[in-house]
Amino acid sequence: MSWMYDAEEVNHFRKIATSQRKIPMIMALNGFLEFFQREKTFRPRKKFAQGTIRYSLHKQAHASLQSGINLRDVVRLPPGENMNDWLAVHVVDFFNRINLIYGTVSEYCNETTCPTMSGGSKYEYLWADGDVFKKPTQLPAPRYVALLMDWVENQINTETLFPVSTDVPFPKSFPSLCKKILARLFRVFVHVYIHHFDRIVSIGAEAHVNTCYKHFYYFIQEFDLMSGKELEPLAVMTAQMCKD
Repeated sequence: MSWMYDAEEVNHFRKIATSQRKIPMIMALNGFLEFFQREKTFRPRKKFAQGTIRYSLHKQAHASLQSGINLRDVVRLPPGENMNDWLAVHVVDFFNRINLIYGTVSEYCNETTCPTMSGGSKYEYLWADGDVFKKPTQLPAPRYVALLMDWVENQINTETLFPVSTDVPFPKSFPSLCKKILARLFRVFVHVYIHHFDRIVSIGAEAHVNTCYKHFYYFIQEFDLMSGKELEPLAVMTAQMCKD
């Protein structure tokens, strides 16, 4: 598989990155929160129960975003907090937001327009879940995304994997599971940016989606949650967009 980009792809990524700089960061963050707090989502949002540690961390993270703090600072683990709780909060938040992002383009993503789960001509993702799909299988993008979201939802709704109470300890495999979830959610970003960004622009959501991506990227970079190879499909765009 080649990691080279042609001129058309570089120009596409430059267009995406430039759209992030059209408005000041504080406005992008406030608009981002308003956009992603809308009730219309691809599927029901996962919420944290009030009174729990994770609910408090969720509110703290959102308050930091709304204050306009630099995204590199926003993702840092608050002093005295548990890393697994911080991971859980962000995995669920990113799941909710990426659901919404895909929901805005889903009517344009079908088996005819997107017969494979791809990111341009150089990248294709095959689905395997160890259950129904025991071997990596080529699927149309909408089917792939639906299975991916179902899989993530099942993980975060399983209390032995994602405990909702401090009485239940996190499994030792929790960080590895979060890495796997985030790597799979990143594939949705890849597909949306490369194949459906024009739709994002047409509804005026490009700055919000870019801010969500930057938040995601800075989080995984802060805690080394994805490899450089996994991030390669959006590397050109990321280098231009994430300079602050």
